[in-house]
Amino acid sequence: MSSNPSKPAAPASSADATSAPVKKRRRFPSFSTQILLGLALGVALGGIALAMGKGPDETPNGLTTTLATIGSSFVTLLKAIVPPLIFTAIVASIANLRTVTNAARLAGQTLLWFAITAAISVAVGIGLGLLFQPGNRASVSLDDASEVGRSGSWLDFLTGLIPGNVLGLGASTSLEQSDDGALTGSAETSVSFSVLQILVVALVIGIAALKSGSKADPFLAFNRSALAIIQKVLWWIIRLAPLGTLGLIGNAIATYGWGSLGSLAWFAAAVYVGLALVLFVVYPVLLRANGLKIASYFKGAWPAIQLAFVSRSSIGTLPLTERVTERNLGVPREYSSFAVPLAATTKMDGCASIYPAISAIFVAEIFNIDLSVADYLLIAFVSVVGSAATAGLTGAVVMLTLTLSTLGLPLAGVGLLLAIDPILDMGRTAVNVAGQALVPTIVAKREGILDVEKYESASAEDLFADDDAPVEGDASAEAGTTPDAADRTEPVAGASTRR
Repeated sequence: MSSNPSKPAAPASSADATSAPVKKRRRFPSFSTQILLGLALGVALGGIALAMGKGPDETPNGLTTTLATIGSSFVTLLKAIVPPLIFTAIVASIANLRTVTNAARLAGQTLLWFAITAAISVAVGIGLGLLFQPGNRASVSLDDASEVGRSGSWLDFLTGLIPGNVLGLGASTSLEQSDDGALTGSAETSVSFSVLQILVVALVIGIAALKSGSKADPFLAFNRSALAIIQKVLWWIIRLAPLGTLGLIGNAIATYGWGSLGSLAWFAAAVYVGLALVLFVVYPVLLRANGLKIASYFKGAWPAIQLAFVSRSSIGTLPLTERVTERNLGVPREYSSFAVPLAATTKMDGCASIYPAISAIFVAEIFNIDLSVADYLLIAFVSVVGSAATAGLTGAVVMLTLTLSTLGLPLAGVGLLLAIDPILDMGRTAVNVAGQALVPTIVAKREGILDVEKYESASAEDLFADDDAPVEGDASAEAGTTPDAADRTEPVAGASTRR
């Protein structure tokens, strides 16, 4: 009697575990494919909007406005979640170091490789700047030169590290003026945040929590729970990336077209050639030098590189960067949860190394200023040490003004480059994020903690599988249970290692 019921039970369990989840997971194309589709459609719609031209009084046409709204809304959502994400991620990553053997050595090796890759990148930038001579070949007028409002001097950078409050937030109020210059009485208040200040606050609190021992356990538990919730919300936002891609790329084409690249074609070419050399030559050489397969790295890290290209934000890409670093590249969760958030705020091979080097040479040539060998060494020093000034947000104006002010070059030259900055920023951020996944992978391999089998079988597919449904063949699914809640709701910390 007991054997008869058991026979039909096994097929039923097998059917339950394999039928429904498979259909759910294969309903849509992979995340990478969705990004590519959004990119292609955005290029097409941007081209149509560009051909439609502007409306009356030089106002954007309806399609351009729609694309701009879609793209800006996606970026705004990413920025809104940045402050709590940085704080909770950094505090959690410091707490995780308690479980890591030789944590101090790992941290030192991470910073060392940050510096090594930055030095190589800035050398590439200086070499291409001298080769392309973008300033001598540009057709811009010095009448278009203008200083920007954001300063990037060393004094501003150092004083900016001091938090104004525990949240690193600031507010400013401006009064509207009428056409005759009189104040109308209506005021507009805007709230901003400093990534560097939030980073400093999080580092201090995280270290204090470690020093407090068991007394800090309730706080750290609360921080882990808050991080899990924030990550879940951010993953919902990231799922909108294909739509955001459509809007951002489409608006860039419709707004800037190809005409803005004409006068700065050599400058743009030098920047993108430098980015390509670092991404597809320097990084592969470093991978091979450390016994890692090049194809496996790009296959695993490509989803994060794609999102970085369209979002132009290393911080906004942080959850995806950490997920691919752990799940696809095989870096242990305890180490990656420290290294990747730190890299997302301080390691910028594109924005802080290649771009400032070429830009400094461009500005010097435009204003007929000769740079000495000492100046080139100073560019390298600023790029390696001052990477944190970019702070993982869109744009690299702060880092550029920091470089120019250090060299004594006219800051007005920055205004000449702003017209094409969004176009360049896409490539810069992609290289930033690629490096942020590369360094933890290399360090983990050198320290013998990398899961080489997982790395070599890296896949860019099913990044969201553990968040919505049991994975096919999972033992918990066959038993009629769901995976552990912590595994399904903590994507940044490597939610699950199930393939």
